[in-house]
Amino acid sequence: MNLEEGEKAVKFARKVIEAYVKQDPIPKEDLGSIFREKQGVFVTIHTYPSHMLRGCIGIPEPIMPLQDALVEAATSATRDPRFPPLSEKELDDIIVEVTILTPPKLLDVVDPKEYLSKIKIGRDGLIIRKGSYSGLLLPQVPVEENWDVEEFLANTCMKAWLPPDAWLDRDAKLYTFSGQIFTEIEPRGRIEEKPLHG
Repeated sequence: MNLEEGEKAVKFARKVIEAYVKQDPIPKEDLGSIFREKQGVFVTIHTYPSHMLRGCIGIPEPIMPLQDALVEAATSATRDPRFPPLSEKELDDIIVEVTILTPPKLLDVVDPKEYLSKIKIGRDGLIIRKGSYSGLLLPQVPVEENWDVEEFLANTCMKAWLPPDAWLDRDAKLYTFSGQIFTEIEPRGRIEEKPLHG
């Protein structure tokens, strides 16, 4: 996805967030052919200027057209269960970030310790699945948190409500994916593509 398409994605996510919070109709517009392709996406809301997380929800798998996934993720991010619902008075003090995802790929290993050399910080996002539990962390999270691979694995497990060392269990499945991140620099301001390496 190029910067112009990334800008479209962020502006559209911002419009959806604002409409949803104000209880206005969700905007319908033709964003172009790339937005009709099935793709996974996350919408992240940060406070401005403190850059604290305010909501982050997404559709990890390419199961619906990108535009529909953006609507679903943007509306859901305003009511992330970890936070109070986003209010209208906050709309001028948030920045919107969109992460376009590649399809998750299963990491095939003989010994779970191999994950430590197969996962690269700044390139990979992680999904863990074990039984009915599932957790996902975007590729930018370990960069922002300054984690090493083992901390990244442990935190992905905890996101799934699993013990931090659940990645060592042979019945746990790990998937990696990468993402393109487009973000507002300030509320409703310039949008740029964010390098994963911070």
